[in-house]
Amino acid sequence: MFGSERIAIIAPAKMKNLGINHLMSALSNLKILDFCTLLPGPYATMILSDLGADVIHIESPSRPDLARTSPPFKDGVATAHSTLNRNKRSLSLDLKHPEATGIVKSLVKTYDIIIEQFRPSVMERLGLGYDSLSATNKEVIYCSLTGYGQTGPYRDKAGHDINYLSIAGVNGHSGKQGDKTPLMGVQIADLAGGALHSVIAILAAVNQRNVMGIGQFLDVSMTDGVFALNSLAGAAYLAGDQLARPESNPLNGGSFYGYYETKDGRYLSVGSLEPKFLIGLARILDEPKIQQLGIQHTPAEQKVIKAILTDIFLSKTLSEWQRIFEDEDVCVEPVLLFEEACQHPQLVARKMVTSIDTIEGCQQNQIASAFHLSQSPPAYKHGGVPLGHNNEQILQELNYDPKQIGALLSSGVFG
Repeated sequence: MFGSERIAIIAPAKMKNLGINHLMSALSNLKILDFCTLLPGPYATMILSDLGADVIHIESPSRPDLARTSPPFKDGVATAHSTLNRNKRSLSLDLKHPEATGIVKSLVKTYDIIIEQFRPSVMERLGLGYDSLSATNKEVIYCSLTGYGQTGPYRDKAGHDINYLSIAGVNGHSGKQGDKTPLMGVQIADLAGGALHSVIAILAAVNQRNVMGIGQFLDVSMTDGVFALNSLAGAAYLAGDQLARPESNPLNGGSFYGYYETKDGRYLSVGSLEPKFLIGLARILDEPKIQQLGIQHTPAEQKVIKAILTDIFLSKTLSEWQRIFEDEDVCVEPVLLFEEACQHPQLVARKMVTSIDTIEGCQQNQIASAFHLSQSPPAYKHGGVPLGHNNEQILQELNYDPKQIGALLSSGVFG
């Protein structure tokens, strides 16, 4: 069940007869209230809104989301905000104001999926916790996304991506021996550990609600999520007693698999682990020593291969190596700058950069959705909107009359 209505499954032929467009957005029946700021929660709801979910972003009028105020700006709008909050509507709401709880509870009667990113117990103190909102709508799905989860000694501690990666053990087996852990260009714990796990949890709960008619509380921890990403290293240690350390396995520096500097100070990524790829690489480089080492390599032999590749790749520039490997299938690719990645023929062919309209009447290039659904492709209606842009529209949809709307506007609940 979704809200109080069951969703009937209609055969495609009957849909056509009924005049129903089968190319409707995949998640157009989902209505979500997003209480999140910064990156993890807004990224999760961006994914859902790209796929058709109706998302209202509820924001503080006095403490604006840093995504709105952090440079760079395009046409006066923060680029992070325009991307992370595309397709969403904005409701500015002072959650400490006595009128706020009533507005949220009115919304929850139909917007029955909640995602919030406060520390544990904050929403409860505001009268907007799971127990309170599920009393209003028993089928509500309530996702609390936090750094450390709702339980455990760290439940109330502050943290950032770097901290979650650290205590989850990921940083302990990343990088080179003797060097500090490298800082990554993307926030792995925030996005993979938090945002993506939230989307999966929400859609799993939606499926169960559709089958059983029940809502539930979802406790998503970024630390849990990124700890679970230790799939190979975790299996090796927990079941095989193999310690995870930098350069301790073929994929984290314990083999020739890695990055190699070129003559012009750029880098190539070499992933030619399988014998057929390594043999092909040796052929292209005209390096018989690699072929003579056979298929299974000892640590000492891995160091020999790595040293040979290091010397060879320093002999030419990145563009020269790109031309050499352009038509070869041996798992060797250039390490591109982001602006170069935007122009890479594979990403261009996949249409991973799109142009969207903004509320301000401009156009802006953004990263497209990574989902390619044949019957319900993602859609981009607009970029992130100004704070409180949809306040009156949302109140009208809740059947507030003009007098009630005027009273609320003058009460200060919207800032």
